[in-house]
Amino acid sequence: MTITLTPFEYLRSIITMIAFMIILLLASILISIVTLLTFGKATNWVVRTFPKYMGLPVFYFLGIDYQIVDLRKDTSQPVIFIFNHCSTLDIPAFLALALERFRVVVKWELQYLPFFFVIGRLTGQVFIKRSNKEHAISTLKRTYDRLIKDNLSLVVAPEGSRKHEGRIGPFKKGAFRMAIDLGYPIVPVYFDGNDRLSKGGSLMAKQGKIISTIHPQIDTSDWKLDSIDQHIQEVRNMYLDWAGVEE
Repeated sequence: MTITLTPFEYLRSIITMIAFMIILLLASILISIVTLLTFGKATNWVVRTFPKYMGLPVFYFLGIDYQIVDLRKDTSQPVIFIFNHCSTLDIPAFLALALERFRVVVKWELQYLPFFFVIGRLTGQVFIKRSNKEHAISTLKRTYDRLIKDNLSLVVAPEGSRKHEGRIGPFKKGAFRMAIDLGYPIVPVYFDGNDRLSKGGSLMAKQGKIISTIHPQIDTSDWKLDSIDQHIQEVRNMYLDWAGVEE
């Protein structure tokens, strides 16, 4: 499906991208100051506080009605958050969720963007080389101890990339293997509307509505590695159902 922008939406998108770059610059400076002054002890406060104010302005400038539906009953324990990745709008949509005590698994190449490098490194996000499976696995395993010690959740896009066929792409094993290794529940987050408003690799987007639904956690305590493919398919089927897609 091709997305066609009106001249007004095109102008709004350009203004939004400039505004987002300014927001990232200011966030980089403020996060650097807070991190240095507190010797890194305020990292969790930074991760909890800053993302919301980095993501919501994007939707304001784009004229997008952004709504959050939180169906969780328990937010006391660390979890593996997963979300469907289909658009560049996923970035501000995730930031605006204002999740608790989390770190994000992000692609290595984002470090080539100065703002993401500064913010990501100062706040302890997890950069992995998706093209190098051994490097990705070793990086994630080194992350386990930090997650357990600091009682942190992890955020992963199981599709790995927004570039995939269909509304819901194939799920990779990483997030599910980590849930088993760590004994963490999985919390599915479904973004509805992102792919209808923007499909490209930028914030060029139409006006409209996005609903981010945080679904109840999925217990993984009885999951085993030899049945991981079955569990992955069960969770992916949930996303296919939410997206109204049949395979």
